[in-house]
Amino acid sequence: MDNLENVFDIKSLTMSVLMTPTMANFKGRVHGGDLLKLLDQVAYACASRYCGEYVVTLSVDSVTFKYPIEVGNLVTFLASVNYTGTSSLEVGIKVIAEDIHKRIVTHTNSAYFTMVCVDKNGKPIAAPKLEPKTPTEIRRYNNAKKRKQARIELSKKN
Repeated sequence: MDNLENVFDIKSLTMSVLMTPTMANFKGRVHGGDLLKLLDQVAYACASRYCGEYVVTLSVDSVTFKYPIEVGNLVTFLASVNYTGTSSLEVGIKVIAEDIHKRIVTHTNSAYFTMVCVDKNGKPIAAPKLEPKTPTEIRRYNNAKKRKQARIELSKKN
């Protein structure tokens, strides 16, 4: 049996879900609340896999619903750990909706979740340090640092 790291890049996660009628709003499109729940589950799975620990959601940067997602679409969530702090980490998620029959894909959403690694008692614990290597990882890391600083500045104003 292989170690997780030998099989997967533990910094990223891809999850696909078929959108069903139970997720529909009154217009017959996927309800935003259902999508938010899936986003949180993806952020949890990505962060928990990376930390090897239980994680909790600390915050979510704005989520903009650029395009509606139709019932019957296959939605793929592309998640990655972009940054780690002492106990927190940022998970970026790109949402792609696929009309399977028309073979059309649409980038419908993006979101950034801040997750915190916690122990069995719910106390924050150290997150494994992220060491970005590729140009994409370095860009994501630097952009995540800027978002973190902006959140800190915003919290000082409140």
